[in-house]
Amino acid sequence: MKLITKEIAAKLSKNTGDANVDKPHLKLFNPVGAATWLISRYDEKANRLFGLCDLGMGFPELGYVSLNELESLVLPMGLTIERDMWFEPTKTLAEYASAARKAGHIDTSGGA
Repeated sequence: MKLITKEIAAKLSKNTGDANVDKPHLKLFNPVGAATWLISRYDEKANRLFGLCDLGMGFPELGYVSLNELESLVLPMGLTIERDMWFEPTKTLAEYASAARKAGHIDTSGGA
C-alpha cells in the first residue's frame, strides 16, 4: 500500500506548520502493534513527516519520522505499516496531541 497518495500530499502541502491550525490529513498505523502516526506535514525532499507520533508506550509526542524508515519496516507475518484509508481529521494536530497526552495514546474515534 502506498503510504502517501498525491491527494494526501496536496492536502499536507496546504498546511501552515502551525499545529493549532493544521489538521493531520494522514494516519498511519502498525496493524500488529500499537504504533500510530497522525501526520500534518510532509517534506518531500527529505522524505520526512511531521506529526503526532505514538509508539504505544504511553507517551505520544510531536516530532519527525522518516518515511523511508516506515516504508522499510517488515512486521510479523510479512505485514507493513498501513495507511488508514478512511481517516478524516476532525481536530487540529494540537487538539489531537493534547487529548493524546491526557489519555496516553492517540484516539481518532471522534470522541471529545
